[in-house]
Amino acid sequence: MKKILLGSAAAAVGVVALVGVAMAHGNVTPQPVDTTGLPNLGAEWTKSNPFRDNAKALEIGTSGYNQNCARCHGLEAISGGIAPDLRFLPTGDEGDEWFKYRVQNGSVRDGRVYMPKMYPTLSQEALWSIRTYLESRHEN
Repeated sequence: MKKILLGSAAAAVGVVALVGVAMAHGNVTPQPVDTTGLPNLGAEWTKSNPFRDNAKALEIGTSGYNQNCARCHGLEAISGGIAPDLRFLPTGDEGDEWFKYRVQNGSVRDGRVYMPKMYPTLSQEALWSIRTYLESRHEN
C-alpha cells in the first residue's frame, strides 16, 4: 500500500510539473541583449538580415538566443515540441520576412500568448543577431 501511495505522489508531482511548463510558455519576458560591437541600425527595420555572416553578430545572437528563445524553442534551436523547431526556418530573405513579422508581433491564438512580442524590448540589432545564430543552426 505504501509503494502505491508513493508512486501516485510521484506521478502527481510529474503532472503538476508538466502543467507548469505548458502554462509558463507564454509568460516569457524578453531579457536585454548587449549588442556592443555591432553597428546601430536605427529605428527603421531593414528588409533583410544585415548581419548575415558577421562573426560578432553570431556571438551576440548565440547568447541572445540562449537568454530569450531557448526556454521554448530548445537548446541549440532543437525544439522539444513546445514551440517550432527554428532550425527549419527558410534561410535568406524569405526566412527573414517571417522572422521579422514574428518577433515584432509575437504569437497569440484564442487570447493565449504563445510567444511575446520581442520588439521593441529587444533591439533590431539584437534580433537580427539572433536570426544570424538561427541561420548557423539551419537544417533542411
